[in-house]
Amino acid sequence: MNQVNSNIDSTVAEIVTDDFRTVEVFKRYGIDFCCGGKKSIARVCSEKNLDVKVVEEELSAIKNRPAETEHNFAEWKLAFLADYIVNVHHQYVNNNLALIGGFADKVARVHGHHDTETVEINSLWKEIEAELTDHMKKEELLLFPYIKNLEQKADGLIEDMPKSHFGTVKNPVRMMEHEHENVGNSMHRIQFLSNNFTPPDYACNTYKVLYAKLKEFSDDLHLHIHLENNILFPKSVKLEENLFNIKVEAL
Repeated sequence: MNQVNSNIDSTVAEIVTDDFRTVEVFKRYGIDFCCGGKKSIARVCSEKNLDVKVVEEELSAIKNRPAETEHNFAEWKLAFLADYIVNVHHQYVNNNLALIGGFADKVARVHGHHDTETVEINSLWKEIEAELTDHMKKEELLLFPYIKNLEQKADGLIEDMPKSHFGTVKNPVRMMEHEHENVGNSMHRIQFLSNNFTPPDYACNTYKVLYAKLKEFSDDLHLHIHLENNILFPKSVKLEENLFNIKVEAL
């Protein structure tokens, strides 16, 4: 396990990538480590009116804990990481989009006249479902295969790569990050509307299950986006740059 860099100028993404255990600190303070992970600790603490020294101390405490047996995503081959994202996180999304959508529909229909926020949650979920369905197809059919070809070429396993229609890999990466931000914003809105996924005291079982599943989905989405935005994408851009001696603006 690498040591956590708790320098206040380090970004949240860099710290989480170095040691994923630090996520527990960022979650506790409501700090976004996926879509908003490119902000420095100093900046995010200032924006949230947090004591940066306290946050740094908690991150250091994580660093000093004995290493645990867990995935070290930053050291994985890109092809393996891409397959992991598809087999674990894309599969999770596919298994839960319609399921959660059914719960959201029912809760909005039964409780929407009184708990009007459930109607907006249902609407936001439909947007998330449409966005992610299309998004994951683009990754699985276009972006991830190209990233795998980049790595194969770098490893000397292939000489020529199929020509992409999108130019540099940075172009689809930009699009994927933008779509991540859209979905992340929608989930943040759902989290706010649901009082941090807390059902009211009178909630029926479907109501309770909906909020529990939304929290579970949100947690999975944070790791899913972190793996792409903060590890897979920047490493792919750097690899392409080195292979073809091209220069693109920093992520």
